[in-house]
Amino acid sequence: MSGGDAKKLVRSPSGLRMVPEHRAARSPFGLDEPPWVPDKECPRCMQCDTKFDFITRKHHCRRCGKCFCDKCCSKKVPLPRMCFVDPVRQCAECALVSQKETEFYDKQLKVLMNGATFFVTLGTSDKSELMVCRLSNNQRYLVLDGDSHYEIEIIQISTVQILTEGFTPGGGNTRAIGMILQYKVPGSEEVTQMKFTAGEDFSCNKKLSASWLAAMHKVSKAAKLRQG
Repeated sequence: MSGGDAKKLVRSPSGLRMVPEHRAARSPFGLDEPPWVPDKECPRCMQCDTKFDFITRKHHCRRCGKCFCDKCCSKKVPLPRMCFVDPVRQCAECALVSQKETEFYDKQLKVLMNGATFFVTLGTSDKSELMVCRLSNNQRYLVLDGDSHYEIEIIQISTVQILTEGFTPGGGNTRAIGMILQYKVPGSEEVTQMKFTAGEDFSCNKKLSASWLAAMHKVSKAAKLRQG
């Protein structure tokens, strides 16, 4: 997995970006830079309708590519999904989305990369194996290590079902105790299923496992957004 992870610094109209040298090595959570609305097609701010002139300058949001006045596009916010090195100018709506994503990158992906331990059952087997599960550093694979070794590409995952316990008809707290994962085997249409169950013994931290499962659920949604 590490051979094709080299990155290069590139300059675009939007700013400096640190991107993988090979397109195939991109993170499944990445976004392409949007095309900018041409200046000639944007005589007014696309938010407040203020007319552009020598005093009121036009600015492009780095996330959506639309054209705004300085007042409507003044925030500079990190945009890790586009690999920008520094915070970049964004409109108010995009800045809010990017701020939420930054929290996702800072917290959820770190939880997944740190890993957690589960009993893993493959397909319809009645045997399970204790494995350490983590997200690879390039964010492209779910890596499972035990007596066996698996690498599941995130973009091949089709279904993530979180298993919980503690729900009552009158409401109440639930706790994630496992996960059923379905994914396609590269090069075929075959769908493989894996079941992850948090261990009940003291060697498995239940709180860590629950946090890892919650993060995995959020990651699967983010990856599907990109594919959609």
